[in-house]
Amino acid sequence: MLIPDFRGDADCVRRVVATPLAVLAHNMETVPRRYKQVRPGAVYERSLRVLEMAKEFRNDILTKSGLMLGLGETREELLGVFRDLRRHGCDILTLGQYLRPSEEQLTVVRYVTPQEFAELKEDALRLGFHHVESGPLVRSSYHAWEHVK
Repeated sequence: MLIPDFRGDADCVRRVVATPLAVLAHNMETVPRRYKQVRPGAVYERSLRVLEMAKEFRNDILTKSGLMLGLGETREELLGVFRDLRRHGCDILTLGQYLRPSEEQLTVVRYVTPQEFAELKEDALRLGFHHVESGPLVRSSYHAWEHVK
């Protein structure tokens, strides 16, 4: 189940993880430096805390997050987010290319190469993620059934 941050409300997170979910997902979407532009109203640390709370309330649940690449982030910033996610108990990561849905949305800063996606996947796996999907067409629920094997 993909959830919002519930503005950090622990009771909301507790109620969700009390259901028979296999995977709880909350997407970070981008790196901290880009949060205000990409996720207005969201708070980076609060999103990390939501994933952490899910594990505190139910330690057997798998947690997942996803990032859109190509919005001006650096490799080091991405690796920092990967580390933050692991520190907060995140098990599964998806990495995909941001594609501009309309003229009103943010522009694509650059297209990430398939080789870069492959390298980032290896970096994430080395940090301890149980499963990583990484590629230009990967989306949050991409091959979701693979995540729980």
